[in-house]
Amino acid sequence: MRNEIGNWRRMKKILQKTIGKKNSRFFCFVIFFCQLAFTLNAQDIKVFAKLDSNSIRIGEQTKIHLSVNYKGHKGDVRVQWPAFSDTLINKVEIVSVSKIDTTIPNKNDLLSLTQTQAITITSFDSGFYAIPPFKFIVNGDTAHPYETEAILLQINNIPVDTTQAIKDIKPPLYEPFSWRELIPYAYWALGAIVAILAIYYTIKKLTKSKPKEKVKEKIKTPPHVIALQELEKLRNEKLWQQGMTKQYHSRITDILRLYIEKRFKIPAMEQTSDEIMIGFRSVLIDQESKTKLKQLFLLADLVKFAKEDPLPNENELNLTYAFDFVNGTLREEKELRTDDAGVISNTIDNIKKEN
Repeated sequence: MRNEIGNWRRMKKILQKTIGKKNSRFFCFVIFFCQLAFTLNAQDIKVFAKLDSNSIRIGEQTKIHLSVNYKGHKGDVRVQWPAFSDTLINKVEIVSVSKIDTTIPNKNDLLSLTQTQAITITSFDSGFYAIPPFKFIVNGDTAHPYETEAILLQINNIPVDTTQAIKDIKPPLYEPFSWRELIPYAYWALGAIVAILAIYYTIKKLTKSKPKEKVKEKIKTPPHVIALQELEKLRNEKLWQQGMTKQYHSRITDILRLYIEKRFKIPAMEQTSDEIMIGFRSVLIDQESKTKLKQLFLLADLVKFAKEDPLPNENELNLTYAFDFVNGTLREEKELRTDDAGVISNTIDNIKKEN
């Protein structure tokens, strides 16, 4: 305003010299009010730039809100917004740019319009960054752009307590289950079931039904039969008589471990001798069988791990204990598995016939 008044005074002196004192006042007032009207018209358009937060940590995001305020009755106002690329300035990256939205901020003044746009930014280098003013071109007047104020952005490092021990990565966050997530899959599953049923009935209808052949049921050999066969085979191999004592006792324990696993559902192949005996606390077998099994495992462990050289009668006794344990628990198996009695008896009869 002061500049306009100073210009008016200078213009008044020039006109007084040229067209006289009376006429100069009239022309000066006309020129002054024209300039004042143009200035007030120009002041109707305002541009702003505001940050959600001027201080963020490395990797965090914040938004710059750009806005242009103007009067709608001033004619066709065309605002050219600044163009953006991947970066706003060096080391300040643009994540996303929203669309330009036009609103009426004051419902009582329908001629006042506001255009807004949000720019999401981030940075991965700490420091202070001065974001220069944003320029807006109105009605193609590139000589007189409208500029916002400059913005200062601070990027902070994440504080690290060096006195504390390094911690592991946090586990994934638990996401609560929602039945709505299964709805799309349910549609696909239902469609697949319908398609499978349609194919099944189509094939069934096109193909002629053939008489089904009777399938012979395979009878599984009971665990005790396998164990007794393997023990008898071991006796005939005469390993300890050939100096292979360790292999002899290892075979005995392996045969019994497999029998225990199949018969009692104890994971004996993966357990130590002591763990197997602990597992028999909840198994219904006689005490004599438990004692023989324990003595058998004890001697076998001494031979395998302590390089014990047992006497010939001890070698024979361990094999006898193995036979006794299988036969002793076989009586319990017949009592507990009454539903399998027919299958077991048929299997034994078949073995006798083969022999």
